[in-house]
Amino acid sequence: MRGARFLGDRKAEVTDFPDVEPGPHEVLIKVRASGMCGSDLHTYRSSISEVNTENRPGHEPCGEVAALGPGVTSARIGDRAMIHHYLGCGTCRFCREGYHQLCSNPGPYTKYYGGSAHGGHGEHMVVHESTLVPMPDTIDYEVGSMIACGTSTAWLALEKLQISSRDVLAIFGQGPVGVAGTMLAAEMGARVIAVDLSDKRLKLAKEAGAWETVNASNVDSVEAIRELTHGEGVHASMEAVGGGPTRKQAAQACRVFGRTALVGERGDATYDATPDIIHRHLTMYGSWTVSKFGMEDCANFIADHNIPMASLVERRVNIEDTVEAYEYFDQQTSGKMIITFD
Repeated sequence: MRGARFLGDRKAEVTDFPDVEPGPHEVLIKVRASGMCGSDLHTYRSSISEVNTENRPGHEPCGEVAALGPGVTSARIGDRAMIHHYLGCGTCRFCREGYHQLCSNPGPYTKYYGGSAHGGHGEHMVVHESTLVPMPDTIDYEVGSMIACGTSTAWLALEKLQISSRDVLAIFGQGPVGVAGTMLAAEMGARVIAVDLSDKRLKLAKEAGAWETVNASNVDSVEAIRELTHGEGVHASMEAVGGGPTRKQAAQACRVFGRTALVGERGDATYDATPDIIHRHLTMYGSWTVSKFGMEDCANFIADHNIPMASLVERRVNIEDTVEAYEYFDQQTSGKMIITFD
């Protein structure tokens, strides 16, 4: 079986892996599409001492069930499924609510597909049956892989912010997560102000439904947003960069009684608590990935509203082109990139 692995220090290779078979309560997935996510770059850029070079990366897999292990009751061969890439104990409160990534009883059964366990950057993968998320018939595998992490991550943040047609929303960062948020929020009726440093990404955001765009390399983004909102600021903001300055700007760009969601991981942020948060009655949310039920809700929303998420895909590559694809993706100026399998 052909698959990719990270070697550390921005190096990857495509190689042969042993064929895999499902164990008890596991299924074999024939991978049809595997998204490349910004968080994959954290591992790709890590030193060799920090990388598990044996496991295949890729935590945005989507495909069909090819074989069943003993005891499987919730899947059939041929089922189309997205994969919720976490596995917990299955019995704690968080696992029962679909948040396996928050499992309160971690143990040897705990898995992060694409990290501690083999992910989707290979022709097949084995996953626990509980991680399968059904796909609407009108959702193709490429869009399913987008929903498997990045797009549904944006979805959960928008749900927490309770975005509606009443809102002007600023989204800081128009990478794959941010621009997916732009497209979803526009469909929810919000007027979206897209903020980024790349004209290329801002052009894509405009095509995705952004009301206005702000290139933060040319102007003060907070001041530009206030000019667009009669000096008041936006009703809500989402930060999808993971940088201290943008997190602060996302808060400062909100009006009194505004709300902001932090999605981008890593990095620190320093706020002047009184003027930035307390005196402005700002509500702040942290939002990390999504539950398997939220992933299903996101897929149904996209299907019901016929949202053209596939238009956000810049490149589709096959597994043999993975090394070159990550070198390009590492520049962080591209749209969504997906590894596809025949």
